[in-house]
Order: sequence, then structure tokens, then C-alpha cells
Amino acid sequence: MRRSRVLTVAAVAVAVLVIGAGTVWFLRDGEDPEDAAKSFLAAWSSGDTAAMKALTDRPPGDFDQRFTRLRDDLGLTAQRYTVASVGDADGGKAGGSYTAELTLAGDRKWTYEGSLPLVERDGKWLVRWSPELIYPTLTEGQRLRAARAWPDRAAILAADGSNLSASPSGSARQLAGPVGPASEKAAKELGAPYQKDDPAGADGLQKQYERRLAGTPALTVQIVDAENNPVKTTIDPKTQAAAGNALGDAKKPASMVALRPSTGEILAVANKPGGYNRALMGQYPPGSTFKVVTAAALVAGGVSPSTKVGCPATTNVGGRSFHNYQHEDFGTIPFREAFAHSCNTTFARLAVDKLGEQRLAQVAAQFGFNVPIIAGLPAVRAAFPATKDDTAFASASFGQGKVLTSPLNMASVAAAAADGTWRSPRLVDAALAGRAADAGGRKPEPPKKLEPAVEKALHSLMPAVVSEGTASGAGFPSGTAGKTGTAEFGSGKNPPTHAWFIGYRKDIAFAVIVEGGGTGAEAAAPIAAKFLKSLY
Repeated sequence: MRRSRVLTVAAVAVAVLVIGAGTVWFLRDGEDPEDAAKSFLAAWSSGDTAAMKALTDRPPGDFDQRFTRLRDDLGLTAQRYTVASVGDADGGKAGGSYTAELTLAGDRKWTYEGSLPLVERDGKWLVRWSPELIYPTLTEGQRLRAARAWPDRAAILAADGSNLSASPSGSARQLAGPVGPASEKAAKELGAPYQKDDPAGADGLQKQYERRLAGTPALTVQIVDAENNPVKTTIDPKTQAAAGNALGDAKKPASMVALRPSTGEILAVANKPGGYNRALMGQYPPGSTFKVVTAAALVAGGVSPSTKVGCPATTNVGGRSFHNYQHEDFGTIPFREAFAHSCNTTFARLAVDKLGEQRLAQVAAQFGFNVPIIAGLPAVRAAFPATKDDTAFASASFGQGKVLTSPLNMASVAAAAADGTWRSPRLVDAALAGRAADAGGRKPEPPKKLEPAVEKALHSLMPAVVSEGTASGAGFPSGTAGKTGTAEFGSGKNPPTHAWFIGYRKDIAFAVIVEGGGTGAEAAAPIAAKFLKSLY
């Protein structure tokens, strides 16, 4: 699909266009900037691209074709380009501008002011080439195009003011008649401004009162991409099918995203039901899947998988009691086991005592939190906002409070754990996604390498979740690593929970969420296991 920006068509008087054939427009051979400007614009007015090219500094190889295409794309029947201003020469350069007065198809008039920079080469003044010479803000690979746009068609009303074409009565709709693309014969019979395939009444009142109902098409000039090229995505059909099938048994709204950790390429995006792309645009608390990030921060601070930590049933932080799922008490255990069993009390205590908000925020940024996602399609950024006190920070350390993320964001967290490098996920070629980002005033985030000790530790912690922890009963194939998440939302004594599972196996990382699905182990992990089994 072409990106386009609509320009304004204004009314002016224009001279008739006569295409020149080798006419010489050198007034005084470019003795000064104004001479060169007048000669160039006179040649342009005549359509003499050979003379224009001779007066241009370093013209591109397709110079003639660009100006011929400009004439054809705008449907020009007349054109006049005149000098608006030429500044004083300074160091072999001079600024200038011109006025373009054009007649487009249908006798529509358009005028605009253009830029005409000049440079001196070997004692001769020339027009300096750039795409902006044709039109201000035009960039390489873009072109101008005239397009017609019909207004919304007026309605045929019944006596009570209702739309006859939308009547429940088939006879009434037949009386109104259908509207469809005009054939070549119909367009000829209708006359200007109709063209083949324009919408037109085919029968009944729609045909009888065509001119009254249709109005007159507007003419716009647009800046469009030069080529109408296909957009190649990173979606892998096999992986996409596996993700869609895996969500088939979900009883509640669910989403899944799969990535290639080594590149950040998005291999699959699945939503059930369709209609809302919650996989990229949904915002949810990540729950215990965020413990991957907190664990990375703790390991970077000196905690190892074998470090003995407490996992009591409850712990108090800032006057608030935090508890484990079903108030499980594991006593003092290695950090690897605390991660595998998803001990909330362990993470709340260690985060407050050993990390602090600033440090955890820094590590969260290494996993893509609080940075824009340049995927080639709109996608929300993961948010790890500031907290007001230790209690709120303790809650945030295991993905509650105001921490929000999407399945795409969490798939990228799993991908970073798998590969040791966080990469901004993308659905299209990186250069194409980057150009779209630049147009929006943003920049793609560079890859973020995890510390070697962190990568090594995550490769010990996450497999333990599947082999001996909360996801051990989901039936994952050998070699799977991951993290369950049960994220509370809403309010009340027993608030509902979203079910999460994020993980990786070989060069595929993924995230699954089931909205209001209960626990990650019971609702999300089996979906992820089904997904992987269908791939390997």
C-alpha cells in the first residue's frame, strides 16, 4: 500500500504546455545565478528535459524520466515555472525559489512555491539537484500523483426521511436501485468527469438521478511512494498455524506471539477471538512472568541460582502482607527453586532489600520496558512506572501494581532470556520498520546485550519452571524453558487473574495470555505446550 500525503490544489492561470524538442534555453550561459534560474525554469515550462539536465548539477541517471513521470502522474495539460526570487551569490552558492502554475486533468489549477538552490561549477551557475527541486519535502523514492476522490454519495430518502436503499423491504431497495463500478460504455455515456470503474447508479432512482446523488469528484495531489511494492513480513506460516491451533481450545479471550530470538523477527501473532489485536495492543499486568526481569537484576547484583533464600508463606513490606499462591511455605531454598515455584515473598523481599526501584528500572529497560516498540505495525510499549513506596515497589517486582505489558512485549523478554540479547521485535524488514519509525519521530532501539552471568543464570532458572516447578504438569517437550504468571486485576478480596506463560525452545520464544483465565500453570502453559508439540 502506498503511503500518501494530500496537497492542496489551488486556482491559477497557466500557459499551454508545449513539449520542447531540444530547444536551447541558455540565456547568457549561466553568467549569474538569476540567468541560470531563468534558463532552467523556461526549459521546464517547455518540457525540454535535455536542456534542464544540462543546467543541473549532478543530475541523477533517470533525470529525464522523473520529469516525464511528473507530467504523466499529474496529468498536466499546461505548466509554467517562473523565478520567484534569487539571493546573492555567496561562496559559490545562491538560494532561489520559483512559482509553479499548473493545469491538471479536468482543467483543475494548482500553484505552489518551490525551492531552487544554485551552485557555481567551473565558472558556470547550475541548479543543484535534489528531489525537493520538484516539490518541497519530496524525498528520494517519492513522487507526486494526482488523484480523484468522489464525495460520499447522497441518500435516497423515503417520505419519513429514512434511507430507501437500506429499507428492510426488498421492493423498496429495488426501486432505489444498485450502485456499482461504471463500465467503459457507461462512463462514456455519462461524460466528464466520469471514468471507467467510478461509482455510478446502475438502475432505478440511483441511475435516474446519478448527477444529483454523486456530486463532483475532488482532485488532490499526493506525495506517494514511487513504487507499489509488496510488503514482506516475518510471519512463518507453519508457526502461525501452530499458534492459531493452540488457541483453539481457549475458553476465554487469548493471545499468543512467537518470535525468533536470534533476530527479533515476529513469527506468529494469534488472537482469539479476532477483531482486536490484543497480542500487540493489549495492556496487562505481567504477574510472575516479570520475575524473569527481577531475577536478572538480582543475579547481576550477586544472587546466584544456588544462593539460599527464604520463601515463607507470607512476608510484610511497608505494612502490607504479601503471600505465595495458596500460601505455600517452602522455607529456605536455593534461588533456583524459589524461581521455579514462583515465590512472591522471595521476590518482594529481595527486591526491596537488594535492588531498589532505580536499579530494577534500569534492568527492565534492558528487556524492552519503557522503550518504543518499532515493529512495523502499531504496538504498545511495556511500562514499568515509578512507585511511591516500598510496598508498591515490592508488588511491582513480581509484575503487579502499575506494571503493564503486552504479549508481544513478554515474548521479547523470553527471547532475550533465550538468546542473551534483547532485540526490538519486528514484523517487517528492519529498514522498512525503521523508516516508518523515523516518519513518526522515533528511533528503533538498538539490541541490548545481557551480562554473561545473567544469561547463564536464566538458562538455569527458566528450565527449572518446566522440569520441577509450576509448569511441570503442562506436558512440555524436552528442552523447554519458561515462566508461569498469574496476574491479578480488578479489585476485591479475591480478584480475577490473567493467566500467562512465556518461554522458549531452540530458536523460538513465545508468550501466551488468557484473559481472566485463572492461573498460568492451568490455563496458559497447556496452550504453550500444545503450540510447541505441533512444531517439533
